[in-house]
Amino acid sequence: VLRRPPAVPPPGSEKTVLREARVLTALNGTPVPHPKCFGACEDPQIIGAPFYIMELVEGWAGDLRNEKIYNRAPFDRMPYEYGIPFAMVDGLVALANVDYKAVGLEGFGKPDNFLERQVDRWAKQLASYKTLYNYPGRELPGYDVTEKWLRTNIPKTFKPGIIHGDIGSTNMLFAFDPPARLNAMIDWELSTIGDPLIDLALLCNGLRDERWPDEVSEIALTNPANLPTRQELARYYAAGTGRDISNFDYYLLLTRFKGGCILEYKVAQAAAGILSKETGEFFSRIVLHSFESAASMIRKIG
Repeated sequence: VLRRPPAVPPPGSEKTVLREARVLTALNGTPVPHPKCFGACEDPQIIGAPFYIMELVEGWAGDLRNEKIYNRAPFDRMPYEYGIPFAMVDGLVALANVDYKAVGLEGFGKPDNFLERQVDRWAKQLASYKTLYNYPGRELPGYDVTEKWLRTNIPKTFKPGIIHGDIGSTNMLFAFDPPARLNAMIDWELSTIGDPLIDLALLCNGLRDERWPDEVSEIALTNPANLPTRQELARYYAAGTGRDISNFDYYLLLTRFKGGCILEYKVAQAAAGILSKETGEFFSRIVLHSFESAASMIRKIG
């Protein structure tokens, strides 16, 4: 499979493709399920852009349509559906256990003060949309509460590791036959070095919480009634990695804050006429829920 930027590349996409090739190459020979990278070319004169060649991996991925994610049969029903999140966590466990320095990824990211930088980074990105699209911004209930809580509750320590950055069943290739098994994690363009618990939190945010079992996210892309709880997956991850999950609420809230800041970009694009009104309304609901649900969770945990 040849991977390259689109014909009309967005800013930074050429660099992103080469970063993706670097992390995939580094993971060759590790237990992490991923497409092997066979080689990369930085010279844009060859085919018109930098590119790399990666392994073709068989499998199915979650299908996002009509604001829901659909699994391939028989993983669209119990008991097979229940195993899908555990299969994804198996991949995250393997990734978290890789020594990033030993595989040549020192300098791939900036783990020092990684968590301390997060709120500023995403808040700055949110503010930038006004400049890019002449977008006036809007009131985001829950944003201020969440921002303040995150700044004052940063975990004191963490063990740096490789972050995938865009975890979800649409970026996974699963084996066709049960039980649920992960053949490859794909789309590594957001990968960096930081706190891998962010990947786990991103996966868990749409699931039920054992403390409030009757609460179901109004924007859940899958039916959480047929899936494990956040705590089940966190315990499973901790058992496989030995990582401390005592501050897992922080990561759940950080990923909601980050997601809200990133997806407001879609709302800004719709306001500028770049995306459809319907697309903007869909992402607007997700953004508002991200901040409002984060603030609600903060009130409950104190």
